[in-house]
Amino acid sequence: MAMPRPTRSKSAASRPNTRSAAQPDAPTAAAQVPRLQPPAHQHKKPAHAAGKRSKARRQVFAPGSAAEYELEVLPGIEMVALQELEGVAQVRDIRGGRFWYPLDPTRLTRLRGSVAVYRVKTFAVPRPKALLGHQLLQEVISYLRSVQSYGQHKSFRISAAGRETSTMQRLAEVISTELGIAHDPQDGEMLIRLRPSENPNFGPPDPETGERLAEEGWDILARITPRPLSARAWRVCNRAGGLNATIAFALLKLAGVREADRIFNPMSGSGTLLIERDLLGPSAALVGVDIDADAVECAQQNILAAGRQIEVAQVDAQATGLPPRSFDLIVSDLPWGDAVTVAGGNEALYSEFLKEMYRLLSRQGRLVVLTHEIRLFERLLGEQTRWHSRELFQVYSGGHHPKAYLLSKK
Repeated sequence: MAMPRPTRSKSAASRPNTRSAAQPDAPTAAAQVPRLQPPAHQHKKPAHAAGKRSKARRQVFAPGSAAEYELEVLPGIEMVALQELEGVAQVRDIRGGRFWYPLDPTRLTRLRGSVAVYRVKTFAVPRPKALLGHQLLQEVISYLRSVQSYGQHKSFRISAAGRETSTMQRLAEVISTELGIAHDPQDGEMLIRLRPSENPNFGPPDPETGERLAEEGWDILARITPRPLSARAWRVCNRAGGLNATIAFALLKLAGVREADRIFNPMSGSGTLLIERDLLGPSAALVGVDIDADAVECAQQNILAAGRQIEVAQVDAQATGLPPRSFDLIVSDLPWGDAVTVAGGNEALYSEFLKEMYRLLSRQGRLVVLTHEIRLFERLLGEQTRWHSRELFQVYSGGHHPKAYLLSKK
């Protein structure tokens, strides 16, 4: 294989394209860029994921007694999260991201398309200050204690309008004293949200129609896990600008999960897309490459922590040496940002990427791309004649608004 071109990696702060020249003490070309073999048709049995909480959560919600929950979902991928939720047995009365569930909530903590799951309780009060009354305060504490007992949270924080008011400060003092956990306003594990109720099931029923009448109230939502669901247990190595696992899950679900797929993840970074795909089920082949040695090492650490067996190699995605039509699905989170050291910048990179992926993709294959360089990518798509394309979603996360596309050969 020829000496690789400068890097296509995901190592800079915004995960920009950092195709830099090799350092003086770099290994030889043969050592630096091993030759990939064409993907073999092997069906792998998924291993058990590592990194799970070692302490079993307590059964604190009585079986058969339905509790109300709400999902936190990234804007733009709600349809994926709700479709996943609908597949959970005995979930009922889904209204947006709100629903009832009668069983132990551990099943809900395995949802991968949502950022977090909250337990919800509505209190018939006109304003939060009324929650400090003795009887209601005991109800609040009892409710939060059940969530804390399940999640084993060690601290908490409150998110609400006016959280610096004396009412919220007093509420925080009581919660800390009664539950015996620290109030950490920045990083508290049990995130408690207070907001005016929008619960259509709250309020007295109309005696004639049976429909429930609107009534003033406040919702208290408490996250049932110490960390967001999007913070995967397998992520022991994190790189700046790494792909949110929830977005990766949505991207792969919309790409289609097929056992016969030979899958390629160019510029694989910390391995998020590789791990999330392997967790969805077996495939004929699953291969990731990145020219950055640190990225490959990071991905290998995460793959090991997830208990998976996935091939990832230090190889230039634009020069793999693989034969044409080697893959049925190619999925990539493209580099982006201003730190570009290659002539032509991301425009040159993206043009070359589309050309090489066309060569590697099978005739009926799918290319799924996530990019922050939306205008550039759409302009390049408009100037070419080889690809059909359609938008899958635009997601809003951490101040960024990347867009996903599904491409197929014309």
